[in-house]
Amino acid sequence: MYKDFSNVERAFAPENAPVFKTNIPYITVDNFPTLGKLTALRFIEWVSQNPEGVISLPTGKTPEYFIEWVKKILKDWDTPDGEKMRLECGLNVDKKPSLADLRFVQIDEFYPIDPSQHNSFCNYVKKYYIDGFGMSYDKAQFIDCSQIPLWGGRSYKEIFPDGVIDLGLRYREPVTLEENRKRDSIFMIDDWCADYERKIRNMGGIGFFLGGIGPDGHIAFNTRGSDPYCTTRLTHTNFETQAAAAGDLGGIEISRIKPVITIGLETITYNPDAVAIIFAAGEAKAEVVADALEKEPSNLYPASSLVRLRNSRFYLTAGAASMLSESVYRYYATGQWNDAKRDRAVIDCINRLGKYGDKVTLDELKADKWCSMIPDLDEHTIDKVIESLKSKIKAGVSHLSNCKFYHTGPHHDDIMLGMLPHIHRISREESNSSDFAIMTSGFNAVTNSFLIQALESTMRMLCNGEIEMVKYQNFYTEGYKLKREKDIYHYLINVASGNATERMRGLAHRLVRCIVEIRNVKDTGELIIQINDIIRTTRHSYDGEKMSADIRLLKGMIREFEEELVWGFFGIRSENVHHLRLGFYTGDIFTEKPSLERDVMPVLDQLKQIRPDIISLAFDPEGSGPDTHYKVLQAIAQALREWSREEDISHIKIWGYRNVWYRFHPSDATHIVPVSLNAMGVFSNAFENCYLSQVNASFPSYKLDGKFSDLAKKIWVEQLSTVQRVLGKPFFYQNESPRLRTTHGLLFFKEMSVEEFLHTARELEKSVGGN
Repeated sequence: MYKDFSNVERAFAPENAPVFKTNIPYITVDNFPTLGKLTALRFIEWVSQNPEGVISLPTGKTPEYFIEWVKKILKDWDTPDGEKMRLECGLNVDKKPSLADLRFVQIDEFYPIDPSQHNSFCNYVKKYYIDGFGMSYDKAQFIDCSQIPLWGGRSYKEIFPDGVIDLGLRYREPVTLEENRKRDSIFMIDDWCADYERKIRNMGGIGFFLGGIGPDGHIAFNTRGSDPYCTTRLTHTNFETQAAAAGDLGGIEISRIKPVITIGLETITYNPDAVAIIFAAGEAKAEVVADALEKEPSNLYPASSLVRLRNSRFYLTAGAASMLSESVYRYYATGQWNDAKRDRAVIDCINRLGKYGDKVTLDELKADKWCSMIPDLDEHTIDKVIESLKSKIKAGVSHLSNCKFYHTGPHHDDIMLGMLPHIHRISREESNSSDFAIMTSGFNAVTNSFLIQALESTMRMLCNGEIEMVKYQNFYTEGYKLKREKDIYHYLINVASGNATERMRGLAHRLVRCIVEIRNVKDTGELIIQINDIIRTTRHSYDGEKMSADIRLLKGMIREFEEELVWGFFGIRSENVHHLRLGFYTGDIFTEKPSLERDVMPVLDQLKQIRPDIISLAFDPEGSGPDTHYKVLQAIAQALREWSREEDISHIKIWGYRNVWYRFHPSDATHIVPVSLNAMGVFSNAFENCYLSQVNASFPSYKLDGKFSDLAKKIWVEQLSTVQRVLGKPFFYQNESPRLRTTHGLLFFKEMSVEEFLHTARELEKSVGGN
């Protein structure tokens, strides 16, 4: 497998050859930053041999550490540390390579989009690759929508004023003059795409391709079902791709209607000597990675088309590789067997067989590839797994009292989606106290259209005299700071009464307070001017644009009000809902890495003040890219390290939860919490009535075209199904406990000691410089 590997690849490849063959060779690394390091080293290694080569590099968030490492390696080239690192990593190149003569090919782009927008891929590649790497504009091929000719020499804004492109016009007769112009323009775009392809082939094809893999398995924008021999073209995408792009474009309402221009699978593989690398991080990518590498190559798995290239590779984190046969084999064949490993093997076997645990025979376990490895496998093995699951359910329903909880979430709604049914129950015990800390402002989740609608409603109420608090004499000096709890109560009492108008008045009250604070408003006349200014500015901004700091703050304060509403639903005061607004969250494509003073110390100070017994957090040690979850986890971990240097905190327990983005296997969870239909009803009611900006699901998961609350319930039900296969349905519906009899879903979380948690989390200073 390793005979065609480069020196860099050999340095990162395992010593032992894999047991299981894959369609395309792959290399696994420990974490996301190291993935960027490997990819950067291999890129520089290739450039040193091909200084005038043709390259295609990806956009999005996945390349963050790749870009950072390329710059770092070149910057440190002549330093002792740089030389040592290169030798250790197999980069046996003496002369520092130049990137100036490389020929760059843009992979894809939404159409139409203004190339000056920060969320256009054309803007991205110019900023981070052409300018960032010091490459030549003259030697680059861009997909610049403003330069693609259309009917009559007109712009895309004139031909497609609403941004909607009906590709069906390729195949049907237009019925209006406007449709005729659109059809002719589409054909002209098709001609432009063919010419783009021709230019790539005239250069000999792409020599170095680096790309991510999408939630449906796409590379570039070649979605599931793409012809393995497709070329550059204008095409539509599927829901999974649209959902993944929603964050870039300002909502799925935009990504649904925008087609894309993308190079094809044949474009990538045209040069038989091309180096084509797909890199992926996190468990969320594990299934599509396994499909591409282990299933028969098919148009259902676009990345499998790279099998045609002898120099194609997958670079993966351990999470992304976790479903590969080799990874599963290594998990079971190496290291000590423990209860978790035994439980995983048996639970998976039972679910694969589609039988209930009490119907599975010892012979069937012995015939299973992984269960057959269980030491002392006998007729009691399934009984041990059953008892293990029962003990986790017992832990999940155990009564807790006199506990201080510190629940943390990277974004607003993360805690609710991950833990609400359990939090609701433990908060009923009056000796318990709960504080909630949302680590980031979350302004990216509020669309421009939602902000405009909310402000227009506020303006109407203000002009109609329905916001009476502005009439109080001291409102614009001190009054706007007072009675914030009343906004929450006013809103929630009208959830109970079903009065939508009055609910919006509660939101309007809070918006007025926020605008007075943000813009230092002195009277009602100025307030009206400021509201109109924000509406006007927002309306003239493109969707997905990074807004001014004050508008970002206002959007974030909307999310903060929503979070206060959610926990107000359960009797939690707003003073116990903390908005930390950690500074690494900036709204840029690449959020900054957490820093000690700016991001860690606020968390540490709050921990010292609250002194919790139990801390809950979104538990994603590896991350699925450079996302907020990963960086918040690092900030909390570092805060705990700092605290532990000052005093003994070994008594604190950590509850790691996962929600709509990641799941625990039952064997990995320590607590299994029953979720009733009643709890699901409360959950849905709270989500739909409190998270106003999220009800329309503008930024959905690729797993469900709908609200996050619906996806969370779907996950709970699926988790129940998995466990029911082992325990049997009668365990639940015939149980002596009323709580277990009402189980219609299961919530999983993992309890850890501080030491166990810190062992899984990388230290901040290793984020780029380590390994």
